[in-house]
Amino acid sequence: MPPTDVTSLIRTELPRLAGSLRKVGDLILEDPAAVTHCSAAELGRRTGTSQATVTRFCRAIGLDSYQHLLIELAKEHGRGEVSDWGTAEIGPDISPDDSLERVVQVVGSADLRAVQQTIDRIDLDAIERAAQAMARARRIDLYGTGGSGAVALETETRLFRIGCSVRGWTEVHGAATSAALLTPADVAVGISHSGATRETIEPFELAKERGATTVALTSDPRSPLAKAADIRLVSSASETNFLTGIGGRHSVLVLLDCLYVRVAQLSYQRASASLALTDHIVPQHSAKGRRGR
Repeated sequence: MPPTDVTSLIRTELPRLAGSLRKVGDLILEDPAAVTHCSAAELGRRTGTSQATVTRFCRAIGLDSYQHLLIELAKEHGRGEVSDWGTAEIGPDISPDDSLERVVQVVGSADLRAVQQTIDRIDLDAIERAAQAMARARRIDLYGTGGSGAVALETETRLFRIGCSVRGWTEVHGAATSAALLTPADVAVGISHSGATRETIEPFELAKERGATTVALTSDPRSPLAKAADIRLVSSASETNFLTGIGGRHSVLVLLDCLYVRVAQLSYQRASASLALTDHIVPQHSAKGRRGR
């Protein structure tokens, strides 16, 4: 596991866990330092579960063993002692009486942790495979709804400007129609924080049936969207009581920025020519301020 914040990993995975596994995660987050002095059997007793459940929890969040969890908790504690990173005692909850300063700390900390964790866990091979497929694609479809739809449309704008034949779809009927017309020469990208949004999964699975290369961007590598994908790119996010998946959009955009730049590299001549032909457009439409008399 790369050097990252294991408690942020637990917060990311916790909403997808239930019952006894969630009890283990909740107790660890209550007092991570105390857990480092517990055996797996003792932690099982304290959570009203069992040693086997503690082991299953570790595997559910992507760790090899309970010993691996203890090592990561100790590393995190050590980083906190020698760095400003993560030293503030900022929990995921925001109450109505919290100051604006605390709100900014909670939101900023969640965003930074999500982005850093995504970078630490990034799958370079997956990014490369996705970029290679997109660079040579006849057409690229991007599927997403809600906040993920906004990300899809922003990605469409970027890829379109470097000469890609691309369309972002945020409405399921249009997305499904487009997916039905894809071929093995095309790429379909599904964007969903949960990986369980039906309006995104439906055209995504249809695109796969048509033979298109499918790329999933999600925070859940075990989600239906991820399972339907040829290539999976996994983002991270933290939770608060006001924002679900806080930091999620930022971490997705980090992945998409890496993907976009790599596609531009792989299609350098086309991308450079396209940018040269469009560079004048934004400056031409900039309002020029009047000078005071």
